[in-house]
Amino acid sequence: MNKRVADFIKKHQLLQQEEHYLVALSGGADSVCLLLILKQLGYSVEAVHCNFNLRGEEAERDELFCVSLCEEQHIPLHRIHFDTREYASSHHVSVEMAARELRYPYFAQLCQDLSAAAVCVAHHQDDTVETVLMNLLRGTGIHGLAGIQPVSYLKTMSKPFPAPLTVVRPLLCLSRADIEQYLEKIGQSYMTDSTNLNADETLRNKLRLEVIPLLQQVTPSAKENIAQSALYIQEAAKVFDEAMKEHVAKVMNGNRISIKLLNTTPSPEYVLYTILKDYGFSSPQVEQIGERLDAESGTVFCSTTHEVLIDREELIIEPLYKSAKPMRIPETGTYLYHCASSGMKADEDSTMRFRFSIAEMNMSEIPHDKCTACLDAATVSFPLTIRPVQQGDRFVPFGMKGSKLVSDYLTDRKYSLFDKRRQLVVTDGSNRIVWLVNERPDNQFCITRNTERVLQITVTP
Repeated sequence: MNKRVADFIKKHQLLQQEEHYLVALSGGADSVCLLLILKQLGYSVEAVHCNFNLRGEEAERDELFCVSLCEEQHIPLHRIHFDTREYASSHHVSVEMAARELRYPYFAQLCQDLSAAAVCVAHHQDDTVETVLMNLLRGTGIHGLAGIQPVSYLKTMSKPFPAPLTVVRPLLCLSRADIEQYLEKIGQSYMTDSTNLNADETLRNKLRLEVIPLLQQVTPSAKENIAQSALYIQEAAKVFDEAMKEHVAKVMNGNRISIKLLNTTPSPEYVLYTILKDYGFSSPQVEQIGERLDAESGTVFCSTTHEVLIDREELIIEPLYKSAKPMRIPETGTYLYHCASSGMKADEDSTMRFRFSIAEMNMSEIPHDKCTACLDAATVSFPLTIRPVQQGDRFVPFGMKGSKLVSDYLTDRKYSLFDKRRQLVVTDGSNRIVWLVNERPDNQFCITRNTERVLQITVTP
């Protein structure tokens, strides 16, 4: 058994002898086996036990067992208690998801505190079989059918990680029967979670207790064959992922996807899904977007975190938009304006520095860049206001006589919907636009031969 696990670790380069590791220890057969084998293979390990307070006295029994086992093995043990039901209720997630969202950030913090390279978890071959069947029932793609990976890297969940977390699974080469036989042979006891014996408890339990035994009646080697198929798919997925990287690189530039190039790929919808799944879009949403690639410019699709805009021949991806607030400018001076860059938190907002000054007219000192507006001070009344453009806003672009909708002006400049709603204006005390920021001043307020004093507005990041 030790050699099988050692060979699996070496094949997938999961662990290094010089590194330090955490082992997630529940007290069940799988995690007990994992802890003992890693210790016998000479790895430096510490155990961590999470009590989710879901099973009353049984959970307390498991925790005390873990304490006793680690004392016998002279292995340091870290323990934590979670109010899992309260977390699930307040975050509107299932109890299973709550337990996941609680333990993995804790593992990440503990790894960081102990300088541990990874956390080792005790998933085994039977878990892979159950996962493949669950994903098959849910209609997942190629990666779901590849089962559980020997190593994975977690960066974010509903709670931000204090640091990236590496999760390794050294027992994927063993079956549940292998593990139980091993523990029986060495005379090692373990705890049994009674909820795992109830087929009505979870979908995984129903598959384990009812469906898989039925499959084994049809084909005695069903579990082994499904696990082997998952390995084949894992290898195929590596080739697939490399091809997808090339297609994504071909169609995507920054946050923009070329619709024309997307349509030249073998599977536009899957390439689109590969890109958009990382921005919170589900498979049905991506299917909807794929069916409407020829929709008119300005069509927007939203996930819980991002938006996708159809803009001419491109798809533009941005975080959900958060409108900026108007800022009153009572007098000349320098002001910092927090722009509502799409979806950013308040402390991450991009900030623009506006400087308002009045000076005597001197044509030789008038700048001619888009970041500065020079206006006839006599025509502009304070207080001024900095704000995002609003529907129905009009102004007279410099050099023109008639007024124009700001939205039409920006459309002529080929601004996308995302660009338009970020566009700022400066208005005077009568709510008249005096400057379309970084674009053009209003012709009515520009300096003339008769100007005596100049109001200069300069904006910098």
